Amino acid sequence: MADSDKIDVDGIRKDLEKQIADLRSEVGKLSASLAERGEALYEDAKDEASELYASAATQARGAARQVKTQAHAVSEAIRENPGTAATVLSSAGLLGFLIGLVVGQALSDNNNHSRPWY
Repeated sequence: MADSDKIDVDGIRKDLEKQIADLRSEVGKLSASLAERGEALYEDAKDEASELYASAATQARGAARQVKTQAHAVSEAIRENPGTAATVLSSAGLLGFLIGLVVGQALSDNNNHSRPWY
């Protein structure tokens, strides 16, 4: 009876060792599959980022070109009409100053109403 018990234990042990070996094999396959998927996702993200960068760079070059053209046009207009340019710029400055005074006064009035008069 002791021999039959020993055979069953050896059989169970061998069966467990086989299952462990199979599980190790499956874990290895899953690891390889995850690594492939991760690499594919990385490549896709890299390609998309590269495309976005190229598109942004193209748009930035176009915007810079447009700004340069507009700045050149403004500088030409100022050279041709210095008096008008000075009038426009000083008027804009005066208007900005007046708007600042109005906003400052409005904010000051709001703060004064929240305080008691005494």
